[in-house]
Amino acid sequence: MAALRLPSSIPPAQHEVTASYVARLAHLHGMDFHLLWEQVTRPIAARSSIRTINPAALASATGRPLEHLAGALPELRTPKPDWSMFRHEPQPGCHLCTARHPGGRIVHLLPHHLYVCTKHRIWIGPPDTGEQTTPLDALPEVVHAQHRHLRLIRRRGWEITYDAVLTGLLVCAQLWSLPEGDNGAAWHNWVRRANLLIPPGTSETTFSVARLCAAVYPEAIDLASVFASLYWRHQAQGTPMDRSRFEQRIDQLLRHPVCQLNDGHNPISHWADVSSRLMPLTPIRVHGDKRPAREPHLRKPSLHSATRRAQQRHAQTFDPTHRAGEPLIAHRHLATVVRRAWSPFRAPRNRS
Repeated sequence: MAALRLPSSIPPAQHEVTASYVARLAHLHGMDFHLLWEQVTRPIAARSSIRTINPAALASATGRPLEHLAGALPELRTPKPDWSMFRHEPQPGCHLCTARHPGGRIVHLLPHHLYVCTKHRIWIGPPDTGEQTTPLDALPEVVHAQHRHLRLIRRRGWEITYDAVLTGLLVCAQLWSLPEGDNGAAWHNWVRRANLLIPPGTSETTFSVARLCAAVYPEAIDLASVFASLYWRHQAQGTPMDRSRFEQRIDQLLRHPVCQLNDGHNPISHWADVSSRLMPLTPIRVHGDKRPAREPHLRKPSLHSATRRAQQRHAQTFDPTHRAGEPLIAHRHLATVVRRAWSPFRAPRNRS
């Protein structure tokens, strides 16, 4: 069969999945997606109906050098990237960044640390049902938190930062789920942001767990700077005076004596007693860790999926002043740290 050469070519978007790029090429050329997919893929094994992208065929079809395609498409890179650095679940990105790329909907495989498009002030992550656009013009502190997140990665590396940020999000969600009498200044910030992101009376159309994540993101990054610090880990595990210094730092960041809460409602104490002694977590799910589908599917989440039904239940009862963090705790984005929090105590690993 002669090599396919498309009449015109478009560049891929940054961090785009290959199936999304092929779908856009097919749309722009009036081709059936499955026909083009057959042309630029190959079976993963003899007599297999499951196919994987053929980098040389895609480069030939588009007329673009393979190294240029691989710069934007992580799945084409050689050697393969460390997939644990990326979210395992493809998702939409900033709609303003992708507006210049024709051909339809773009699906990305984004790194863990990308939550905000700082150029357009748009909330991006984590993956959620639907494709709601969430502008942050009224919440500059959320955009600033993304800059601090990137600085934290440069100082601590992606693994420590990944663990620390998810732990910070979980702690904020747990504190936002406490009875109203146990709240502080940070709680009021979360309610204020939630009312801007999910205006009162509109929750059935504007609610999403991703927006709850945006509401707590600045304080989560504040906490992550402590959780990622070897100094503060040692303080949390040290003498009563060291522990007191650590707790004062947490109280200062949240502007509330959260460390004085009842032990049963104190996620900070749990982290100091248990999690601070463990090695940083790695994602429990990684891109490509499951058997690939016979054909790539880029469908939007089903209206009848369990995730969508759960979101609809939360939307119907959402009240930012009453245990609003519970949907975030249950969200799959925090599954890695939730599993650790609910696991039986494990003996600390030797750090020497």
